[in-house]
Amino acid sequence: MSPQMNKDLNAPEIDAIRTAGGLVRGSLERGVRRFLGIHYAAPPVGANRFREPVPVLPWEGVRDAIMPGPSAPYKIRPFPQLDVVPLVGNSGEQGGDYLRLNIWAPENARNLPVMLFIHGGGFVLGSKDSAAHDGTALARAGVVSVAINYRLNIDGFLPVPGIPTNLGLRDMIAALRWVRDNIAAFGGDPDNVTLFGESAGAMATANLVTSPLAKGLFRRAIVQSGHGSMVREIPVARRLVSKLAKLLKISPDAEGFASVPFDRVWAAMEKAGKPIGGADLRDADGYEPVYGISRFIPVYGDDVLPELPLRALEKGAGKDVDLLIGTNAEEMNLYFVPTGIRRRIPGLLASWLLGRSNPHARAALKAYGLGSGKRPGEAMTEAMNDLVFRWPARQFAVAHSGRTHVYEMDWRSPASNGELGACHGIELPFVFNTLSTVTGPRGLAGENPPQELADRVQSLWVSFARDGSLPWAEFDVEGRQVYQLDAAKAVTEPVMPAAAFTPR
Repeated sequence: MSPQMNKDLNAPEIDAIRTAGGLVRGSLERGVRRFLGIHYAAPPVGANRFREPVPVLPWEGVRDAIMPGPSAPYKIRPFPQLDVVPLVGNSGEQGGDYLRLNIWAPENARNLPVMLFIHGGGFVLGSKDSAAHDGTALARAGVVSVAINYRLNIDGFLPVPGIPTNLGLRDMIAALRWVRDNIAAFGGDPDNVTLFGESAGAMATANLVTSPLAKGLFRRAIVQSGHGSMVREIPVARRLVSKLAKLLKISPDAEGFASVPFDRVWAAMEKAGKPIGGADLRDADGYEPVYGISRFIPVYGDDVLPELPLRALEKGAGKDVDLLIGTNAEEMNLYFVPTGIRRRIPGLLASWLLGRSNPHARAALKAYGLGSGKRPGEAMTEAMNDLVFRWPARQFAVAHSGRTHVYEMDWRSPASNGELGACHGIELPFVFNTLSTVTGPRGLAGENPPQELADRVQSLWVSFARDGSLPWAEFDVEGRQVYQLDAAKAVTEPVMPAAAFTPR
């Protein structure tokens, strides 16, 4: 039986729903209808692999939307002491037929707000099917929840000459168009769509706020640990094309990259990402906007992102989109605590490592306490919390002309011997109310995370998606109002130390 027509004999049947491609039938469980693995575009294989997304071919009969289908190819990067599978998926079923989406809708839903989620993973890994962002609880809270897959790494975000740029972003736009044209049949309001994402998904969401190709496709945006400055100029990103082609011994074009099996591609990507011997992707001023977290990010200077998103915001792009944007208080702990880097890295190495992305590394570290009794790794971690996440997110909030609210996730996870804290990704199981997926000795949230906070955070997100309402004042340059989710209060947030500023 084909993967598109497979059947779960234990799933109760519900009425089929007509989409642009044909009829689909999902399942019903405790008041929530689930439709998994629906195609929003044709499989990106063969001639379609490096093309803009094209509509799926219509089908006869009814397709059973009860299995999620494959994800884009990726491999999990292990984290010491932590189980990150609930956040990024298990890289299990993979294959070319992955431009699909999942829908969770309340039974008898009608004209409800829609929330479309873009997963994170550094633009190189991740899946719509990760357990921590299952949409069931959101549906029970009164929205139609959607999650999508999109092209990753080389296929999605490498500007290979002769191939359309930003194919991953183009996939997201295709999914938004599919939602606009089809979501009413599932009980959603196509005129009340909130686009939201985390990490790479948040960077993509911020980019799409400014994209002329996405204009009018969503009313609100939630940017969780993201902003619009993690993009590259096409000529800079082309250095990565050359580096990978050299490592793979192929021509730097579509034919060359299509000729290499995924295992070899992944190995070359790992080599290209190393601090020593990897691709140097600093711009003319010596800045690398991703600080080594990933080599694959969107580019600007094309029809998707004609200019740097921050500049586009300043000119009024996205002014009709309500924005909720925020960061976690200790983002970089995810990378530096379980690995021991925060405790052990010496000062010279911290300066060198940060200097690979910031030409004023020593001044930045000094501004965060290096030389004043603070460990080098602690100073580096605190500096990068601001440089990589908080400061560019606040820049995005300042530049946005429309309604803007800013939050901070301040709940501290007890994982990693109490040191993980309010790390990158920790807000996800609270937003989706999926704490059970990250609870336990190796879980991101440790033991006994607060269910009350998950209920409250999810309620805030749903309220924003419903009508844009939130219980704190809008962000402005003078007041700098930031709502702390755990403390449940708005505070006036200080700016970064001037020595650490990253001009964009």
